[in-house]
Amino acid sequence: MAPLDPMTEALALARQGVGRTSPNPAVGAVIVKDGEIVGRGSHTWAGVDHAETIALREAGERAREATLYATLEPCSHQGRTPPCANAVAAAGIRRVVAAMEDPNPVVRGAGFRALRDAGIEVEVAAAHAVEAEKINEAYVHFMRTGRPLVLLKAAVTLDGKIAAPEDNSGWITSEVARRHVQLLRHQSDAILTGIGTVLADDPRLNDRSGKERARPLLRVVLDSQLRVPLASRLVSGVQDDVLIVTTSAASQERRRALEMRGVKVATCDGASGRTDFPSVIRLLAEQRYQSLMIEAGSKINWAALDSGVVDKIFFYYAPKILGGLQSLPVAGGTGKRRRADAILFRNVTLHPIPPDEFAVEAYVHRDY
Repeated sequence: MAPLDPMTEALALARQGVGRTSPNPAVGAVIVKDGEIVGRGSHTWAGVDHAETIALREAGERAREATLYATLEPCSHQGRTPPCANAVAAAGIRRVVAAMEDPNPVVRGAGFRALRDAGIEVEVAAAHAVEAEKINEAYVHFMRTGRPLVLLKAAVTLDGKIAAPEDNSGWITSEVARRHVQLLRHQSDAILTGIGTVLADDPRLNDRSGKERARPLLRVVLDSQLRVPLASRLVSGVQDDVLIVTTSAASQERRRALEMRGVKVATCDGASGRTDFPSVIRLLAEQRYQSLMIEAGSKINWAALDSGVVDKIFFYYAPKILGGLQSLPVAGGTGKRRRADAILFRNVTLHPIPPDEFAVEAYVHRDY
């Protein structure tokens, strides 16, 4: 017998594609015939075929008069593969249940219309829409806004500090929390930090989850004067995956030296000789990077928040207190001068990290 809710299995299949499909969405599909699952599919970029096509191939002739459960509206346009809606109709599927409409303007509603025109019953399982959107959060955001979903991540003490004034050796959070950070990196198309972090820590900023990716994680550094050391791990380990964002005041000689080593360099001038955050976001959007994770220091964190580019936060809290006025807060800079001007958040979720840590996931409150 089929499970009580085949869509639950389709959603589980979609999760298998997270981080493996960008810039495409992660999609799961299940085909049910006479109370039995006869086909399953999960899309990955490397595998090319969409989830519906994979499920139809597994089902074969049993797909005729069956029901297809998909986490996203089947596509109706020619991309790397033919339209899924055509394949579904050709296989003789009788009914399609989808968790949500595809927000891609090229597809939006057209896939459902193509199915209905072919005489197929179409149903939207609205009860699963929130979960389906969460799986493809960055894709949905990009299609609706035209810009990447920007996540600000930080590891903080209970009093909101990210660094001590002197010795900062060791970690704020546990190995368990740090492993989860790698999952966030895996789900991201790009990661950004500031030159201060590069000079202090010489990070690699790579995805160490061990999971397959659709595209390399783009490592972005804000460096207004191109001070990044040529011997840094970022530069020495470049594989067409490092972007330094600078200003027009930076040394052209340094720029040439970096570019000769395979580093991409872009100019995004902002106020006071600094790089401009909104310009960085537009640059990433033009290259179809749908998600950006910021892992940086206090000044960069505030600059990102104050510029309005941050969409959500993921703060990992350790059971520690640093105290003092010199320990760096998670967001420094000038800050807001009045409580009434504080940046507001919504949809706050607490994630326990046993035994004594937790993470806060929340979305910046916007009026639109």
